[in-house]
Parts: sequence; structure tokens; C-alpha cells
Amino acid sequence: MSVLPVLDDLDLRILEHMQADSSLTNQDLASKVHASAPTCLRRVRRLVKEGIIEKQVAIVSPGKVGNSLTAIIEITLDVQTAEQMDAFEASIAGVAEVTQCYRVSPGPDFIVIMQVRDMPAYHAVAHRVFTSQANVRNVRTFFSMHRAKFDTRTVISPSGA
Repeated sequence: MSVLPVLDDLDLRILEHMQADSSLTNQDLASKVHASAPTCLRRVRRLVKEGIIEKQVAIVSPGKVGNSLTAIIEITLDVQTAEQMDAFEASIAGVAEVTQCYRVSPGPDFIVIMQVRDMPAYHAVAHRVFTSQANVRNVRTFFSMHRAKFDTRTVISPSGA
């Protein structure tokens, strides 16, 4: 079991505000979390260095840039050795249309989320990425008809809670 980093109340406030809007200037963030700008900057740098903040990004609306089809894909491999699982993950890592990949249990070996323009685009990627791999036994795809919720925030529990 890994040891979780100790996060105090200031760290938690910083993380909550940054999850809502990471474009805040350090000065604005410091004001919102009731800390001095230098203290806030040190804390954010530490949170980044420790990997608590993985990255800061802009979230683009897929439909507004032409990628309106979300595919949720179950992948089952023929051989489930650690090496084969790692090989599948490595093969999918460079596929731009794949936005998420999870190794899961029980059921299929992986759940993959893909964002594409339309069905022909899905078919082309699925053929290139899944059906061309000898170790992929089964591909089962669900297409999203409506996204009821999407959030990038993670619930942050106080240290020791």
C-alpha cells in the first residue's frame, strides 16, 4: 500500500480552486485560498513536483471540434499475461482518438473510451487498432447517445480521513 502525501487545509483549498479553474493567476488563486502569493506559488509547485497535480489543461468540447461520437469499448485479450496486457496498453497509448484506457476486472480486460467524428472514423480506428492485433479476442462497443455528466474533478479527502 502506498503512503498518501499529507495535504493540509491550504493544499485542499488550492486543489479545489485549481480543479474548478486552473487558468487563475497565482495572485488570484492566492486571494481565493487566503494565502500570500509566494506561499501559494510554493504550494502549487510542490503539488506539481509530488505528482498530485498531474497536468493543467484546457478541456475542449468534442462536438464543437467535430468529434461528436463517443465509443465505450470493451476489449478482451486471448492471452492475459502481464507482458501481453502491457503490450496492449503500449499499443493504445499513441492512438490520438483514445482518450482513456482502463485495465478492469472482472469481465473484459480493458475499457477504452474513444472520441471520433462519426461511424466511418470509428470503424477505421477500430480496424487499425483492435482487429489488426492477433491477441485481441473480443471487441464490444457501446456508443454514447447522451452524456449526462462529465467532470474532471476528483474528490479530495483530507489526509488521514
